[in-house]
Amino acid sequence: MEIFRIILLVTLVVCALSASFSKNILTSIVIFMSYSLVMSIIWAILQSPDLAITEAAVGAGVTSVLFFITLKKIRLISTGKKETPHEKE
Repeated sequence: MEIFRIILLVTLVVCALSASFSKNILTSIVIFMSYSLVMSIIWAILQSPDLAITEAAVGAGVTSVLFFITLKKIRLISTGKKETPHEKE
């Protein structure tokens, strides 16, 4: 079990660093989702199921969806395209 904890901690640090240094925003968002999922596993191992569920739901779920929506809006703004009514969410 100790080796599993070490692997999780190393994965957590690698995800944090790679999300920070990634040039592609989409890649950074996916790495951030991985970071949040690893963090929720760590909370579960630390016997904090409420924090694990919250981290999985908010960190990997809601925040990632908001990042993807923001990325979509940014790309629409940078390309100069106007949003049609059927594309609005």
